[in-house]
Amino acid sequence: MRVASIHTYPLKGCRRTDRDTARVEPWGLAGDRRWLIVDEQGIGLTQRQHRELVTVRAVSRPGGLTLDAPGLAPLDLAEPTGGEEIQVRVFRGRPTAPVRAAGPEADEWLHRLLGRAARLVWLGDPTGNRVPWPVPAGSGAELSFADGSPLLLANTASLDAFNGWLLESGSAEGPLPMDRFRPNVVVSGAAPWAEGGWVGRRIRIGGAVFHGVGECGRCLVATIDQETGERGREPLWMLAARRKVGQKLLFGLQMTVRAEPGEARMISVGDTVQVLD
Repeated sequence: MRVASIHTYPLKGCRRTDRDTARVEPWGLAGDRRWLIVDEQGIGLTQRQHRELVTVRAVSRPGGLTLDAPGLAPLDLAEPTGGEEIQVRVFRGRPTAPVRAAGPEADEWLHRLLGRAARLVWLGDPTGNRVPWPVPAGSGAELSFADGSPLLLANTASLDAFNGWLLESGSAEGPLPMDRFRPNVVVSGAAPWAEGGWVGRRIRIGGAVFHGVGECGRCLVATIDQETGERGREPLWMLAARRKVGQKLLFGLQMTVRAEPGEARMISVGDTVQVLD
């Protein structure tokens, strides 16, 4: 098995950045979901509320971020290390996290994009934001603005199997691309749905080791075309028919980062993927 692609999402809910290589930090891949848009109550806004976020390109750079969207002038921002410190929640039911506000220029840019009041915030210190459920022994408990685990792994063979089901059903919506599932790491060379057997096991990818903590229950965001913002009914209808366990519709593997001493750990496209135990 090998790494087929690597992706980060500098601003949660917006377009992905394709990577050839990425540094692995305790809270996930470097530069992944360290920025968040929140409403007036400090609750995160994503494609669940605003499908137009698919058009936003957030390009991270050392010390800052550039935002770009159709009809708006690009906005270059420095990390607001001295910005107003506030508390926000990724979701209403989650614990608060301490962040820095990016400032009025960013907020006005978002207002023009979304047509509503919104604030841009930056998570300068992920050690103050914690995974909202128990993590395996040996894992770091820090989290970026990811939904609930530092990384999401997806399997090309599972997507192929899923698209085969769509073809058999006569659905007009297939085949779906992998970007519907917004993974961080995509692997090839595994059997379809093999990742379900990696729950509770250690997985070595390049120079880093991860824990498989659970298959990922999918939400409405997966029904949004990541190029156009149009919403359909797939993949949720087919997952409900073929991959429903309890109340969850499963695709992909949630992972935490194993806390190991040593030099900076890296993963790259083409790296070998090994399931250790």
